[in-house]
Amino acid sequence: MTTTGTTLVIGATGTTGSRTTAQLTAAGHRVKAAGRRATPVAGAEPVLFDWYDPATHAAALEGVDRVYLVPPLGDSDPEAVMLPFLHQARTVGVRRAVLLSSSAVPEGGPAVGKVHQALPGLFAQWAVLRPSWFMQNFTGTHVHARSIRDEGVVRTATGSGRVGFVDAGDIAAVAVRALTDEQAPNADLVLTGPEALAYDDIAAIITEVTGRAVVHRRLSWEQMRDRLTAQVPVEFAAMLADMDRAIAGGAEDRVTDTVQRLTGRPPRTFRALVEREMRGNG
Repeated sequence: MTTTGTTLVIGATGTTGSRTTAQLTAAGHRVKAAGRRATPVAGAEPVLFDWYDPATHAAALEGVDRVYLVPPLGDSDPEAVMLPFLHQARTVGVRRAVLLSSSAVPEGGPAVGKVHQALPGLFAQWAVLRPSWFMQNFTGTHVHARSIRDEGVVRTATGSGRVGFVDAGDIAAVAVRALTDEQAPNADLVLTGPEALAYDDIAAIITEVTGRAVVHRRLSWEQMRDRLTAQVPVEFAAMLADMDRAIAGGAEDRVTDTVQRLTGRPPRTFRALVEREMRGNG
């Protein structure tokens, strides 16, 4: 184990933050688990943190030398709150920052892409994790997971486009290496699972493993945007619908070796995740 200081994990009860915190503490690293309710997290020090409340930032950063950054959810302009925080973090001694972005958002692109662009100029040790879509979107509290459970339907505007869906546990494993290895990656890391799957494939695998019929219903861009507007602001809904349209055009039809290269083990398959998390839950 590489000896490190203390890591601030923002979004420590979220999909990747909770897994990153658990893996860090299991390896003996000190963690401050940050969230809007300072929820107790096993093995970590809970700390109050709200991107939109700068009064919470100084205490969260106290004694920290590295940070895992999960952007504020549903914000189409996160740099407005994230960049002042990152300047403050550098000033108080944070040396390494690992940012959770998305495979769909290039450096300098919309939303968190602007934070990505700024990060190497702020910290000598850094990494940007750009995972593909999460496998957990089908098993947790995501709109897809809910519609699968409630209706046996997953709705997208992706057509027959394929995605290299990735397990959040594998994202966390890469985050841990990026945060704690002696040498930071200092790179933009696109993370995928071992295969690219269409949503039709996703529905078929869930059906086979759980024995409960699930279908993929193909929506237009407008239908997808309108459906998402019930969940998130309209600008963000339009951006998410744009991502579906990009998938339909082949933008996410790829796999990378990043998980294997950084963790030394192959990424989990979607079938293995469904067998672990959904069998018997139908």
